[in-house]
Amino acid sequence: MSDQDPAPETVIEQLITLLDVEELDRDLYRGSRQPGGVGRVFGGQVIAQALQAAQRSVKDKVAHSLHGYFMRPGDENYPIIFRVERDFDGGTFATRRVIAIQKGKPILNMAASFQCPEEGLRHQQAQMPDVPPPEELENEHTRLHAIADRIPEQFRGQLLRLRPIEQRQAAPFDRFKAEELPPFQHCWIRAIAPLPDDPELHRAALAYASDMVLLGTSMRPHPVGWGTSNLQTASLDHALWLHEPFRMDDWLLYSCESPWSGHGRGFNRGQIFTRDGRLVASVTQEGLIRLREKKKD
Repeated sequence: MSDQDPAPETVIEQLITLLDVEELDRDLYRGSRQPGGVGRVFGGQVIAQALQAAQRSVKDKVAHSLHGYFMRPGDENYPIIFRVERDFDGGTFATRRVIAIQKGKPILNMAASFQCPEEGLRHQQAQMPDVPPPEELENEHTRLHAIADRIPEQFRGQLLRLRPIEQRQAAPFDRFKAEELPPFQHCWIRAIAPLPDDPELHRAALAYASDMVLLGTSMRPHPVGWGTSNLQTASLDHALWLHEPFRMDDWLLYSCESPWSGHGRGFNRGQIFTRDGRLVASVTQEGLIRLREKKKD
């Protein structure tokens, strides 16, 4: 951390506040703005706040999956309103639809499913990749500050601020260098300070973090970087399955791969493991990775 960074506990308190959606009326909630946020709202924030709104409308059942479509970019200058539709309440399962709205227009449609806790047939085929432990890897925040002079001005404020989710790349790379890399990456993630013992908050925090790292995976096989001036990126959809209990203030390995890209879109898959190899979540996302035509002089 740099001397100008706030205390990790302060940043985590901001995250907790950000994810604590305010109830305005039955099934109507307001999500607050990211402190210091500018420009486009981080997609993980919208997904996490939408999940929190859905969780507030369900009793005795636990979220196990969500599927969302981003329609418009969110604006950091405004809070987000979330309207929850109670589509189904059964004995075992419940489903909710959530519409995220800014300035009267939807920016996200999300469906979430909930289940009463129960035991069942178990297996896990996925194996955690063999990567160095997080203690042997450098904090991404520290790495970015070391190359601050190379970060394009439009990204500098966003990338250099201390984030609530720490990242440590298993195989560090230069995200601003246009080079071809394998279409996979592995990154350790965790909250930078302890979180309260609230499982719903931990699920929302994982939903928030699941939009990190993933989209960039589909860019890796191509000679582009975050500094490529005519590169346009955005999340188009996002799906998350929650398999097992976890804590976001313990280290989790986010293992990502991109099996395909084309037509201005990149498809990405992610698996999230605990340190002892339990698969606790799976993620898929398709994103916009478009190279716009450069303007002629």
